[in-house]
Amino acid sequence: MDVSDFPSLDIHSSRVMGLDIGERRIGVAVSDSLGWTAQGVEVIDRKENDWMNRLDELVRKYNVRAFVVGLPRNMNGTLGPKGEACMELAKELEQRYSLPVHLWDERLSTVAAERTLIEADISRKKRRKVIDRMAASWILQGYLDAQRRR
Repeated sequence: MDVSDFPSLDIHSSRVMGLDIGERRIGVAVSDSLGWTAQGVEVIDRKENDWMNRLDELVRKYNVRAFVVGLPRNMNGTLGPKGEACMELAKELEQRYSLPVHLWDERLSTVAAERTLIEADISRKKRRKVIDRMAASWILQGYLDAQRRR
């Protein structure tokens, strides 16, 4: 994979991709082209051998210009093994795509997404299918909102 495999960046059509990285699944969200809103796209199964190829396809499809990776911190702000694994994957993304990768504190994003789905009266079985995608949206939306406040 080489950076020439990806389209040239057009400020009006490129997007930011948010990732909620888990051991088994990765929730994927993308921004609109203006960077105002985040939409959940899909959940990639990391147990599949070609999961990185699926991410390649999404990067091309959405003309991604940057990544936001959820960084799970402990409530006291320290990093545990999951946080360290996310940092390692963030480095891999940076090397693979030659794009900026921003780490974003994701504390409670999955909890918030789950609470929203419960309030919407979504069954446990259906929640399991969308929770990672929704958490990726929460992570990315938090990042986008913070960028606008700057």
